[in-house]
Amino acid sequence: MDITNLDFQQARIKQVLFKSRLRSVLYGVREADDSLFSMQQNPLGEWLNTVVKPRYGSYPEVREVERILQRMLDTGRSLVQQYQRGQLEESRTGLEQIDTYADQIAALLQKMEQSNAA
Repeated sequence: MDITNLDFQQARIKQVLFKSRLRSVLYGVREADDSLFSMQQNPLGEWLNTVVKPRYGSYPEVREVERILQRMLDTGRSLVQQYQRGQLEESRTGLEQIDTYADQIAALLQKMEQSNAA
């Protein structure tokens, strides 16, 4: 792979940004917007679709990152729906699942980065 280390660093930042935005919604700091949960408009999903998939879409790690990211986005949307129904504590507790998905994605990105360096 010839994706740079900077690309991987930016991907990690995009993931942190998603988690931060979701947390802000669940704590009433900002309103949810659908683009937050869209694979095409989510910053990490955008990176996958524009930078990674055109060249490395056949790599199993890429497909796995995409699958887990979709689960993370779906879970995030579900947590926001809980929040909007007044289930504040339940929605915030669900952030643990988001962290689990994020950790899985981070591990896959690290694996991809190491393959890239080899």
